[in-house]
Amino acid sequence: MLIFLFVAAFIAGFIDSIAGGGGLISLPALMVAGLPPHIALGTNKLQSMCGTFFATINYARKDKILWKAALIGIPVALLGSAIGSKLTLLIPVNILAKVLIILLPPATILMFFSKSLLNTKKAIRVITPGVLWIVAGVCFVVGMYDGFFGPGTGTFLIVFMVILCRIPLLNASATAKAFNLASNVGSVVVFAIAGKIYYSTAIIMAVANIAGNLTGSNLAIKKGNILIQRFVYLAIAILFVYLIFSYK
Repeated sequence: MLIFLFVAAFIAGFIDSIAGGGGLISLPALMVAGLPPHIALGTNKLQSMCGTFFATINYARKDKILWKAALIGIPVALLGSAIGSKLTLLIPVNILAKVLIILLPPATILMFFSKSLLNTKKAIRVITPGVLWIVAGVCFVVGMYDGFFGPGTGTFLIVFMVILCRIPLLNASATAKAFNLASNVGSVVVFAIAGKIYYSTAIIMAVANIAGNLTGSNLAIKKGNILIQRFVYLAIAILFVYLIFSYK
């Protein structure tokens, strides 16, 4: 079972570093392993946070993160995540899942018709105030979603930054890692305080997740936007199927 979780964590980290959505693989794997739901969530958040941290460092070293946007989005994502955690007590999860099932196809179509963004080879260096406001809004809403529900957070961040902010895919993927790391930290603190993490399992999976994140982020940096676009479509498809089967 530990070997199964190790492999699942590597694959999850690989996909997550490129297009988000790795939790759609690692979380069900933990559930299959027999962990109670809250323990599975806490353990998954910790191992995912470790991998996301290393992917963020890797993208930062290659100068792919748009820091002006990141420094605005990180605290907002943390705030949104905290509020989202509170909302779990008010809104049934299955209602949000059904809303997402309706919204995912249009988001995928918009992403498909944003092909012109794939031709941008260099990072955007000038971030206008208008873009910063959009980034803040996206980070707050998606951060709140992450605290409330979670699946596909990284993917949503990438899609919204591409469609709404006109940020090239590679830079959107890299910058999304910083936002996702912030929301993960908030969740891990909450789960740790509540005693909902199996640290021995989390550490084993974290090693694999880190390896997957480093492998995936290096590949994304080398292959660029076309590879990321394909993995974003894959992540959206996995999320769509996951939601339909879990909350139909």
